Amino acid sequence: MIDLHTHTTASDGRWAPDELVAKAAAAGVTVLGVTDHDTLAGCDAAARACASAGLRFVTGIEITAVADGLDIHVLGYFLDAHSPGLQRFLANQRRQRIDRIKQMVARLGELGVHLDMQPILDRAEDGERSIGRPWIARALVASGQVATTGEAFERWLATGRPAFVPRAGAPPADVFVRIHDAGGIASLAHPGIVGRDQWIDGFARDGLDALEVFHSDHDAEMTARYLSMAERLGLGVSGGSDCHGDEAHGPGAPGAVALPPEHFERLVALQKKRSS
Repeated sequence: MIDLHTHTTASDGRWAPDELVAKAAAAGVTVLGVTDHDTLAGCDAAARACASAGLRFVTGIEITAVADGLDIHVLGYFLDAHSPGLQRFLANQRRQRIDRIKQMVARLGELGVHLDMQPILDRAEDGERSIGRPWIARALVASGQVATTGEAFERWLATGRPAFVPRAGAPPADVFVRIHDAGGIASLAHPGIVGRDQWIDGFARDGLDALEVFHSDHDAEMTARYLSMAERLGLGVSGGSDCHGDEAHGPGAPGAVALPPEHFERLVALQKKRSS
């Protein structure tokens, strides 16, 4: 079983890397990709845990790009986790995340919803951990101001809601280049959520390598559509559960959605071709 889309406590996952790996192994996962948001901080620990558990590890990331004010999530695979250029780029991404969190917490305060921001910022004090809206949502639950993280997004944090602040970020083409420069390949995450299929041809011309076809938010019709699109554009196919260890944020367990082995082998071949 191959799961190339999971998250740890290095970003907005609930489990530390070794916990995620243990749960993945118990679920029957044999190839695991850790794809935290805008950070590779969980990869070394996950790689060690995978080696101990007998899993194949794929170094990954989920980088947030921005196009026309919309978040575009780009998955990177087979990266050099210590690439200096990529690390500098990601450090800037994380600083922008912190600025956004500060603005959103301040906006909540103006709306009469008060949170102590310092515990949230303390989680990112080492500069490696990546913070985002789910951390605010969980703080709202912990303080008793909403019942669930879903309610926090619906009332305050989702696009168009009162405390929402648009994200700053690099355009997708720049993110593809950053991933390629670090030896990786770039896949468009959950295009069914993005809802901008008309952009995908342009992304392919700009260097996109693959589409995430298999995802927990893709129904059978979407899966078939993106398989066909990937074939038409000559793109690879990626997939995974998008597990955060949090039932309110996708599947609660790794392996809930898996990538067929033949598509994984194609991704490996694409990376070898690009690196050569």
